[in-house]
Amino acid sequence: MLREHAKLLRLMQQTGEIVGRKKLQKMVYIAQQLDLPFTEKFQYHVYGPYSEELTLRVEEVCALNFVEEIKEEKASYTQYRYQLDGRGEEFLAQADPEAADAETFARFAADLNQQTARFLELVSTIFYFSEMEKPDVALKIRKLKAKQNYSDEEIDSAYEYIAHLQHVLGS
Repeated sequence: MLREHAKLLRLMQQTGEIVGRKKLQKMVYIAQQLDLPFTEKFQYHVYGPYSEELTLRVEEVCALNFVEEIKEEKASYTQYRYQLDGRGEEFLAQADPEAADAETFARFAADLNQQTARFLELVSTIFYFSEMEKPDVALKIRKLKAKQNYSDEEIDSAYEYIAHLQHVLGS
């Protein structure tokens, strides 16, 4: 019943802490696009791919006291931090989610978590439009993400990062 919750908890366990709801959304989406067994449905939203299903799952693991959600008031926004707590660790010790090789998944999760939410937004948007040619994706990004003002170098860097992640996962 909680198999999908366990996958989310495993991601949080491997990262130690995820700062930001947007970042968490992008990490799961990118993992899914790289064939890791996350099943949430995503649609395109203001900040790129978004899953209401994932939002509900996060609320559930917080309500079960598997994850601590720390709310921080910043100057002009609220930021959330997510950390697996003791009950979550106990649950994971008993659960057996479908997961990639533990060491590989740990490297993958840590690598994603080191990136900024802004960069992961770009990477996830590239994945979302992956059926398009690279120049068309760049045009789409410039149109949809005009406020972020992504440079050609950032877009190229995002494509390089995708190749890096594929290498890390051996895909």
